[in-house]
Amino acid sequence: QLDLLWTRKQNVMYNLFDWPTQKHSKLIILAIANTMDLPERIMMNRVASRLVFHSSIALLFCGRVLFLLVVAFFLFCLLIFARLFSQLVGNIGKTRRVYFQVAALSGDARRCLDICRRATEICEFASRKRTPEIVRMAHVTEAIDEMFSSPYVNAIRNASLHEQIFLKAVLAEFRRAGVEEATVQQVYHQHVALCRIEGMQSPTVSEIMAICSRLGACRLLLVESSDKYLHMRVRLNISQDDVTYALKDE
Repeated sequence: QLDLLWTRKQNVMYNLFDWPTQKHSKLIILAIANTMDLPERIMMNRVASRLVFHSSIALLFCGRVLFLLVVAFFLFCLLIFARLFSQLVGNIGKTRRVYFQVAALSGDARRCLDICRRATEICEFASRKRTPEIVRMAHVTEAIDEMFSSPYVNAIRNASLHEQIFLKAVLAEFRRAGVEEATVQQVYHQHVALCRIEGMQSPTVSEIMAICSRLGACRLLLVESSDKYLHMRVRLNISQDDVTYALKDE
């Protein structure tokens, strides 16, 4: 589980993948991770450079394993997909579209399999009303929209601009620190930086506290009760994937 070895300076991963490059080394490192695009998502260049030769092989390997798992799942669950294997083999481009579309929304390969499973159910239900058909991109798109369309996602989309920026700041701080918890002060620094990038006026501390309170009242955030307001700790009450999906068009 390579993603669990992540640290801020990434010394652990760097040393791990540096060992096989040493002279006369006979060591081979094989690593797995639930994150499909781990090198691009969290690795520094000095760490990713140790994987340049292996990353393309790993991506090809993971992609084909994922492809075979999906096909096996379809054939095991539904006889209607007896035709699916030949269709997918004949059109690898469509399979890659599913892979990269899901990777853009969620790095978790398990979510990709969940979406494929739901797409088969949607197709099966539609096939009961008319002639049987195979899973198409329309089914996958519908499954993605359904999986990520929750009341929380709608609440984020209907939130104010600064509330949305605050949630982006929460994600940015989580990525920076490598943990899924932060103080309001840490998120505030990220919020100010995002406002600067967008050329917007930054909110005051009082306004940030009000934003945090409203998001907590909507249960989008879990806010620790404390008298030291800027040092209150906040966590997301929904997955980071859902927040990313809700804000992807913003």
